[in-house]
Amino acid sequence: MARIIWKGAISFSLVHIPVSLHTATRANELDLDLLDRRDFSPVGYQRINKSTGKAVEWADIVKGYEYKKGEYVALTDEDFRRANVKATQTIAIQSFVRPQEISAQYFETPYYVAPDKRGQKVYALLREALRESERWAIGSVVVRTRAYPCALIPQGHILVLNTLRYADEILPVDAIDAPTDSSRKVGVTAKELELALKLIADLSEKWDPKQYKDSYRDDLLKRVEEKAKKGQAHTLTKGSRERPARRSAEIIDLATLLKRSLAAKSSRPSGRAAGRRSAARSRTHRAGMRRRA
Repeated sequence: MARIIWKGAISFSLVHIPVSLHTATRANELDLDLLDRRDFSPVGYQRINKSTGKAVEWADIVKGYEYKKGEYVALTDEDFRRANVKATQTIAIQSFVRPQEISAQYFETPYYVAPDKRGQKVYALLREALRESERWAIGSVVVRTRAYPCALIPQGHILVLNTLRYADEILPVDAIDAPTDSSRKVGVTAKELELALKLIADLSEKWDPKQYKDSYRDDLLKRVEEKAKKGQAHTLTKGSRERPARRSAEIIDLATLLKRSLAAKSSRPSGRAAGRRSAARSRTHRAGMRRRA
């Protein structure tokens, strides 16, 4: 189900439409684990303090901006909201343009725009006005911690908001080696162009996104099955399961990570006893590493 990521309003001139923004896409990538090639134990992801070299829990992490070399200002979610309250709650429409005027490289991420119960009528009015005028509404929106240009696009019975890239984010095409002269100047004959146009006409059809499948993902899964049938699958050894890295690799989501971290913190001994136990564990670990080596 589409997740609500933002609540606010569409605003232009004196028009105000209460809406919410919903995710419109999902990744369908093959879920691959990172493994240690020596024993095929999963490799966990850790956030490391660059000064101490120790792992940092999510609860202790804040966002900061380095405004001067080595000096940071920490920013909270409230700071992002209060920087410009109106901008974070409004899809501010600035103009209306023809769709063909926006180059493909400007499009970034689509979202579904759903009307609040109070805004059904005005939402429908804007949707139909955009459709009849054959225009898209162009404005700005803040999603999470960043402002984006955006396009409001009528699609069926809903409006789709597509965030856009800024002009200075689009790399120049000067370095791309493509013919700048007309096709005739680079040797394309009238007959070749005629055949190309005929081929395009023969292959032209109505756009149907459902006919496109990720066949590469299926092919990759078949490859996995083939390797497994040939006995090329690797089972973790008893020793590798006992390695400390394995425990962190088993942690799948943030909620589990936090619960285990809190449990470990509450049961952790303090004072000199903790220091003695930690030192003993370190000596045991080093001795084990030397024996394996």
